Amino acid sequence: MKKDGAGQTPLDAPQAERLTDFFHEVGMLRHTPRSGYAFLGSGKESVAEHSYRVAVMGYALARLGGLDPARVTFLCLFHDLHEARTGDLNYVNHRYGSLDARAALEDCVRGTGLEGDILPLWEELSAAGSPEAQLAHDADQLDLICNLKVELERGNAFAARWLESAVARLQTPLARQVAETVLRTDSSRWWYGQVDPDWWVRRGRQERQER
Repeated sequence: MKKDGAGQTPLDAPQAERLTDFFHEVGMLRHTPRSGYAFLGSGKESVAEHSYRVAVMGYALARLGGLDPARVTFLCLFHDLHEARTGDLNYVNHRYGSLDARAALEDCVRGTGLEGDILPLWEELSAAGSPEAQLAHDADQLDLICNLKVELERGNAFAARWLESAVARLQTPLARQVAETVLRTDSSRWWYGQVDPDWWVRRGRQERQER
């Protein structure tokens, strides 16, 4: 197969079609809700929103913890890809039904040329034997912990019970340290806490003067 002007080998038509299907399938995660929030009683997010922050957290934790940041990021990025087909089964759902996440993922990537990259990542994460997989699992939990902290601050007392379980699932000292900090930190501090308190007073006066 000839290379194009950029030195890249063009895809054959079937692979290009499968890759196109794959891209549309990944987009379905934007419309796939994380189902546990219905039981929590507040909060919501899509699987895509969840996966993005998990990937960022995984990268940061690996980079600062001396592990391979690229590998942890990839583990996090694809950890819920199968849910485009299966949906997100929460803990109650799993008591009565089961799903074959591996089969869903195989169907998702079949014919794309990515099978050899993505399927081994899923297997590594499922086995949870490598330090990178353990950190990816912890990034998954830390995203939930951050969301639960926000819901607790908003008045959902039930979130405290979920937080206790989520923190107990953490496997690495680094993630536990971050979780402890999350629990004692106002979630709005990153923006509200950086503003001079007098600014809010001055701003209010200015708005009244401009009316």
